[in-house]
Amino acid sequence: MKRLLILCIASFVLGPYSPHLWGEGRRELLGAWNSSLLTEQGKTLVYHADADGFVLPDFSHAGYQGGDADLPEVPTVSILTPVSGDNTARIQAAIDAVGQRPLVNGIRGALLLQAGTYTIAGTLSVPYSGVVLRGEGANTILRATGDTPHQRDVLVVGSSKRIWGATVVSGTKQNIVTQIVRPGDTTITVSNASAFSVGQPLIIYHPCTAAWLAAVNYGGVPYPDPSDPSADDERWTVNSYPIVYHRYINAINGNTLTLDAPVFYTLNRTLSQSYVYVPDMSGTITNSGVENLSIVIDSNGGEDENHAWNALRFRSCENVWAVDCSFSGFGQAGLVTEACRRSTFLRCNAVDPVGITTGERMYNFNTYLYSQLLLFDSCYARGGRHHFMSNGTSSTSGNVFLYCTSDAINSVNEGHRAWTQGMLYDNHREVNMIRPFTLGLYNRVAMGTGHGWAAVQSVLWNCDVDATYGTIGLQKPPTSQNYAIGCQAKKITGTPVSASSFTLGYVEGQNRQGLSPASLYRAQWQARHSASTPSGEDDAHPDLIPLSYLGKHTLCIHRPIATLAIYNPDGRLLYEVHHLSAISSLILPDTISGIVIVTCHDDQSNYTCRFAL
Repeated sequence: MKRLLILCIASFVLGPYSPHLWGEGRRELLGAWNSSLLTEQGKTLVYHADADGFVLPDFSHAGYQGGDADLPEVPTVSILTPVSGDNTARIQAAIDAVGQRPLVNGIRGALLLQAGTYTIAGTLSVPYSGVVLRGEGANTILRATGDTPHQRDVLVVGSSKRIWGATVVSGTKQNIVTQIVRPGDTTITVSNASAFSVGQPLIIYHPCTAAWLAAVNYGGVPYPDPSDPSADDERWTVNSYPIVYHRYINAINGNTLTLDAPVFYTLNRTLSQSYVYVPDMSGTITNSGVENLSIVIDSNGGEDENHAWNALRFRSCENVWAVDCSFSGFGQAGLVTEACRRSTFLRCNAVDPVGITTGERMYNFNTYLYSQLLLFDSCYARGGRHHFMSNGTSSTSGNVFLYCTSDAINSVNEGHRAWTQGMLYDNHREVNMIRPFTLGLYNRVAMGTGHGWAAVQSVLWNCDVDATYGTIGLQKPPTSQNYAIGCQAKKITGTPVSASSFTLGYVEGQNRQGLSPASLYRAQWQARHSASTPSGEDDAHPDLIPLSYLGKHTLCIHRPIATLAIYNPDGRLLYEVHHLSAISSLILPDTISGIVIVTCHDDQSNYTCRFAL
């Protein structure tokens, strides 16, 4: 089946990135329908509870500055060109020099690596706030050679330590006295709020108690394991998987705190006495990023594992980003986040990992421990085992994969282990499928190291795994729910693999076209910010492409376009149309296929994108 896919590669500079991207154009779509859980009233979204009393969480706080600011335009302050031999020390010295510059509005400056190949025999580190490592596009290549130390990271943005908020500021620990805090709630009442002030960071901590473990059937890990009766007991134990949220205090009313973002799982005092405290976040890196470059890891191919292992790691960061970057040849991850929050990863590619196709490998985009409120927008992954996934257990939540493409995956895009909460796959697409089961929110039972219930209170929205072939695994966890709304799949099942058969999660509109809003994240963002948008003004960013893809060779036009043209890579005109109106749809001819260049001109700018049909 032919599809129009945004490939994560753009031949233009977007300027400042806005988290809401393009408008939805949703009300004019032929056959548009709303979920029973979410209806639209103008720019307002109205939430309706499911049979268990849950409402869909608000995911719009994912991304840089919690989705509330554009990525900054960081000026170039230093330039390097490649030299023969190892460039590690030269680049590191230049990064260090930028890191010594004064912070001005949180920014120091960017180091520009001009086009060329930079051999990297070690690890590059950006342990400074306000520093950007920038290339000149795909022709700026960091080529990682050798294997010293064994299976190293190539580039690390952030600290060498994992800083997530473990240290309690003295005198700030207080119990939550709200009996039940439900998913989506942004207010909590504590025993005494006198130690808190607006703007402070806050850790919400739900201990992993015996009562809670009993309520979730010890993680859903079977013992004895029917598939291996001699295996060790891997059921979850007390203190093994506490639930942790990092938030900021937006308001205080008596002993009630208003948070900057919701929680994504029920905090029930009868099962676990949750508490809050102000954490010491010293050492966290902010406002740093990587832009417009490629990291290529050399190896012998095949199952070689003696090479650099992760291309890019963000550790102990907040409000950071990677934009227009490509990663290949990694053993574990192209991009991995760890103790990373409120950050954006835009139009990045992670392709063609090298290693043994087995556990702990080939996680192209990997949200690891304490990864929260991250936005992966228009990213592309190929040839891995778990392309877009959470490997972060119960400390990871609120992460969004928006308009991402998974190509020839060898296993499943999924919550991978131990109670990740609040994952959103929004307009996720599978292509070149080599197996049916490729997308799942389910119990991984005794897989791995007792992974158990891997994702809870998570949503698949308008995803496409091929209605004629693909399978979505969707199960209802104890004390929670998972959702698949408006998804294209031949089968959505509570038994995606023989070892895991549980109650089917919430399914609505399977293989039904026209789900509105087309994107849950974008609609929630617009609804949350509509109060600050003057009446009559468009809240879509003017510098970004005025269209988006709806599937089935259909484009949604969000602003007036004077001329839209499609060319093949050699410049031959394939299709042209004029005077497209705002909030309309355009169906492209089926005769157009392969790699194409799409250009459009409106009353503000010219835009050029690269697509594959």
